[in-house]
Amino acid sequence: MLKTIRKHFALKILLAFIAVAIFSTFILAAVMSISIESTYDKHIGKQLTSEGQQGTPGGGRGSTLYKNFKAAVNESLLFSIAAALMIAGISSVLISRQITKPLRSITHASHEIAKGNFDQRVDVKASEGGDELIQLGYSFNQMAEQLEQNDKMRRQLVGDISHELRTPLTAIKGSMEGLIDGVLVNDESTYNQIYQEADRLQRLVEDLQELNRLEGSAFKIEKKKIKVADLIQNAFSPLSNNFNKNGIQVTIQSEKNLPSIMADHDRMVQVIQNLLGNALQFTSENGVIEIRAQKTGDYIQVSVKDDGAGIETNHLPYIFDRFYRADRSRSRQNGGGSGIGLTIAQSLVEAHGGKIWAASEGKGKGSTFTFTIPA
Repeated sequence: MLKTIRKHFALKILLAFIAVAIFSTFILAAVMSISIESTYDKHIGKQLTSEGQQGTPGGGRGSTLYKNFKAAVNESLLFSIAAALMIAGISSVLISRQITKPLRSITHASHEIAKGNFDQRVDVKASEGGDELIQLGYSFNQMAEQLEQNDKMRRQLVGDISHELRTPLTAIKGSMEGLIDGVLVNDESTYNQIYQEADRLQRLVEDLQELNRLEGSAFKIEKKKIKVADLIQNAFSPLSNNFNKNGIQVTIQSEKNLPSIMADHDRMVQVIQNLLGNALQFTSENGVIEIRAQKTGDYIQVSVKDDGAGIETNHLPYIFDRFYRADRSRSRQNGGGSGIGLTIAQSLVEAHGGKIWAASEGKGKGSTFTFTIPA
């Protein structure tokens, strides 16, 4: 019996209601028993006294009138208690079922989610202004939705990683088979091709490790005072030869007397280089890339603008998603980045208390990547 009670919340509520009703009945009976004599004296005894009948037979507390009065009150009380207990019992059953209905729904949904069915939801009519059970159901739905999104992202991540790893591995394996079968010439160009694919595979693995550290907060930011102009120059210098090879002109414009920023030098260099590498990848020969730094309110704003391929409006919300490419074919032609460089840049900027976003007027009209860091 106790095990059954422990397992059923509705039964606990029902028993609680019944216990309250019984306790109330005992209190009512006790109060009536104590107060019945004073009530009799107040309402009947005084009336008899005023009529000069206090001493007459049947007028006192031991009289037949008092006994009949007490019996009538007790009988009325008994019927009232019986009716009250019956109504309380029915009401308790209905109320307990109503209270536990959303809890049963949440329990069923949680069991399904535990099995991997993340599309389960609880039927709630309001998100605000409801009682605690409605708020619980709404919070449960939010949790379930987040779990479903995380599961989709996990599945997509596994698929994307498999795809990204398969491409260089297939190229390496094909080249090696060609060398073994004598189809490919055993020369420097063949080995360079294999090396490039292996290098791309290594960069992908390293970027995945970096992203894992960033998203897992398993990294440290060592902030120090940095001049923005020096930061941009340190990020651009190692890449200058790559821009020169493609005949791309890079201009740097920085406001005078910009305040310094407190940031991790190497991490911020990594952010700018990721943006520059992205601009280089999608800017055609003899193109122009502009790096601009300026103060905006309490922030330093750095932007990298190119006149390259541009980004269609429907792609902009997903640019910083891992492995997302607005133009996959063009990305492959340009050496194929890891597809998570912008995701890493976003994580680093946000870790510094800033924001990053992309803007473009459309395909073929260039794009601008901007981030802010507190001054």
